[in-house]
Amino acid sequence: MGVPEVRARSARAHEVGNTVGELKMRRWLVVIVALIAGCRGDVRPPTPSPTGPCCVVNGSCTVTTQAACAGTWTEGGSCEPASCPQAGGMLLIPAGTFMMGSPPTEPGRNSWGTREAEHEVTLTKPFHLCEHEVTQAEWSAVMSTHPSHFAGDNLPVERVSWFDAIEYCNQRSAGDGLIPVYTLRDVARNDGRIVAAIVSWNRGGNGYRLPTEAEWEYACRAGSTSAFCNGSITHVECSPLDQNLDQVGWYCGNSSARTHEVGGKAPNEWGLKDMHGNVREWCWDRYGEYRAGPLSDPAGPAWGSTRVFRGGQWSYHAQYCRSADRLEVEPTYVDYNVGFRVARNTQ
Repeated sequence: MGVPEVRARSARAHEVGNTVGELKMRRWLVVIVALIAGCRGDVRPPTPSPTGPCCVVNGSCTVTTQAACAGTWTEGGSCEPASCPQAGGMLLIPAGTFMMGSPPTEPGRNSWGTREAEHEVTLTKPFHLCEHEVTQAEWSAVMSTHPSHFAGDNLPVERVSWFDAIEYCNQRSAGDGLIPVYTLRDVARNDGRIVAAIVSWNRGGNGYRLPTEAEWEYACRAGSTSAFCNGSITHVECSPLDQNLDQVGWYCGNSSARTHEVGGKAPNEWGLKDMHGNVREWCWDRYGEYRAGPLSDPAGPAWGSTRVFRGGQWSYHAQYCRSADRLEVEPTYVDYNVGFRVARNTQ
């Protein structure tokens, strides 16, 4: 082999080596660029499939439409379910439309008049609702009283009237730097408790309040159409045990004749607990027979002497713990079966 040929082969080998080295270098550059890009905030993971009307964006809960959900991002690149945890145990409940009341074939249904007549209701605005009933610790921190029959910081407060609940909402709002939503006039008290007052609600306020009856049932159902949020009712009394109710609520079939710490049963699909049992819960509304739908943002009749409470309770039969069940009493009524949970507007 002559010298020129050896030099030519050596040159080609050197050229091939340079090419291979350049390819390796390019591969490393691609890897480095990808690693850098993966740490940058403006590089997003693949577009996720929307799973509901609420997503978590950069660690905070943001309400959005289902279509827009695909354009928002979590750390893992996927949307969260419909309800989002908020400060103070509040959950964000999305706006929506549902059938309020119960079908004629539902076991345990109250068929008197239009008391549970099904009708379409639309809630046009999202709202916050506490994931659990107001506890005795929360109550005493605001009101400095201890009205409950069963004692325990994490037990639901009970033996509180509708007027008591209204006053708690206003005082807690003021303590948290919010604007109280209730105005009370012509207040009469007995032994420190309100026994009569004219109460008006500023629906645009940002303070704590009671949910409306429609808000309560909508939140309790969490998209379900059955007697309970997790399924149908199988036994209407205390015994035999209703397997669905046993999972989500304390009632006469499983309570051992007392209240229990809040949050001890499984939540519904929107994260709310104790909606089907523990204590009954005051709502804003005066009681009235249902009107035919469709209705938007109903808040009860303008006149009437009784107020509604909802939800199951530790001493009631299973049929009275259904999503659609409703009772009404005077706003001064107190009992160790009755408490409440608070709501707030989103703005």
